[in-house]
Amino acid sequence: MKLYHVRLLIPKIRLAMSRSLTTGTFQNTQPLNYRGGKRVQPIDSVGQEQAYEPSTGRVIATFDCSGEKEVNEAIQSAKTAFKEWSQKSGMERGRILLEAARIIRERAEDLATIETINNGKSISEAKIDIEISWMTLEYYAGLAGSMAGQHVQLPGGSFAYTRREPLGVCAGIGAWNYPFQIACWKAGPALACGNAMVYKPSPFTAITVVLLAEIFAEAGVPTGLFNVVQGGAATGEFLCKNPGVAKVSFTGSVPTGSKIMEMAAKGIKPVTLELGGKSPLIIFPDSDLENAVNGAMMANFLTQGQVCCNGTRVFVHRDILDKFTDSVVSKVKKIKIGDPLLDDTRMGPLINQLHRERVLGFLKTAREQGAKVLTGGEPYTPEDPKLKGGFYISPCVLANVRDDMTCVKEEIFGPVMSILPFDTEEEVLERANNSSYGLAGGVFTKVWSGKRTSGHRVLLAAQDGLRGDGESGDCLLDVDVFPYQSAFSNTVAMARRPPHDDISCNQRSSFKSRLKIKTLQQNTCNFFTYLR
Repeated sequence: MKLYHVRLLIPKIRLAMSRSLTTGTFQNTQPLNYRGGKRVQPIDSVGQEQAYEPSTGRVIATFDCSGEKEVNEAIQSAKTAFKEWSQKSGMERGRILLEAARIIRERAEDLATIETINNGKSISEAKIDIEISWMTLEYYAGLAGSMAGQHVQLPGGSFAYTRREPLGVCAGIGAWNYPFQIACWKAGPALACGNAMVYKPSPFTAITVVLLAEIFAEAGVPTGLFNVVQGGAATGEFLCKNPGVAKVSFTGSVPTGSKIMEMAAKGIKPVTLELGGKSPLIIFPDSDLENAVNGAMMANFLTQGQVCCNGTRVFVHRDILDKFTDSVVSKVKKIKIGDPLLDDTRMGPLINQLHRERVLGFLKTAREQGAKVLTGGEPYTPEDPKLKGGFYISPCVLANVRDDMTCVKEEIFGPVMSILPFDTEEEVLERANNSSYGLAGGVFTKVWSGKRTSGHRVLLAAQDGLRGDGESGDCLLDVDVFPYQSAFSNTVAMARRPPHDDISCNQRSSFKSRLKIKTLQQNTCNFFTYLR
């Protein structure tokens, strides 16, 4: 078994970590709130939460959920820091974010280890998450100095101009599937634009975001600029409703996103939502079969299937259906499940027992509705004795499924692939778009040029955002992404909404949404009018 040596990450701050962490050894003993430049216990609370090590089922942290007073203190602390931070130039802010990125890059293995312990994903995936995290901060550091307004010449020698100004204190509410990375996705653009942030991670993954707060402090942000409050729904409600919060950014489920939008609307606050998905993956008969199979594997079993933009509705042309299905099932059976801290493990546990039961419930319903389980879909117990209490499930492939089945319509958020045959391009486009979700989509085909441009036609006609050529597999860091996003439950017949999304670390749109435009007009009497 490989040992991961974890040093004290922040000078003069003692962390509750062993210097050689293995699965089943970590135990947090320190406060998990971060306010005013240090770890603190909340001054009031609304109950307690427990964080688990998913691979063993052990409780690794018990903490108080922040009450209304604690949330308000965190916001006031952030307001004080905002006054200093917002007056720095974009270049100054960018240098500090670059330093934070450097620290994350230097300590990537340490951070990935803790992320794996608290989340359950394989260490190989966690390392990629941490890499994307520092790349995110570097990206927004580069944009920090690019903020500019407009100058408009008016008659008679008068003129008007606009300024891009930070909003103030932004609230970030993160999800448990990418705890550290999502925090960087939200903090990067907010801080680069001159805002402060109070961040609430999921109570299931409360550990690593505090490390990010400490890294920001070491990098040189003003004390209180990035604070962390722990808790569940009540804490999030205090955060959203507080009049000191200027914007809310949330990643999570559709029902919770709908509630957050409603709360933000009462305060006339802008909101950014990255919600659920049931994304289509379309495999045309001319595609490279091995490449398509590998793409489908990644689009369904990455992070144990707990990814909102996963391509869980796999539409396969009937001409290649049998070959594709046989190849997928063969590969799925070979996925190594086990200790996520081992380099050769490819699938770890689900986040907790309640979620495992939820996924198994979806599979039970699928069987009752006539779906055929080709492999997996059962509770799994690894051979290692210390993993017997873990929340494991074997990866599952479903066949004989229909578009109206629950397993095809609803987001399962687990390692479950549904394979659906199709015959024509027109047919598959209609079926792919027949969803109340609209987060992502993918196409596998070799036809991209000349008279036959079916690949481009499909991408343009697909009503989702993260579109891409599965044949190339490219992932571009600096491409604007505008996914459509459903903010309503599947049970409500609503069309897709316009983009409300900061899913990607590569969006200039995410950057701009952290700014307000102020219009100023100067006439011949040097009188200024400020319009929000």
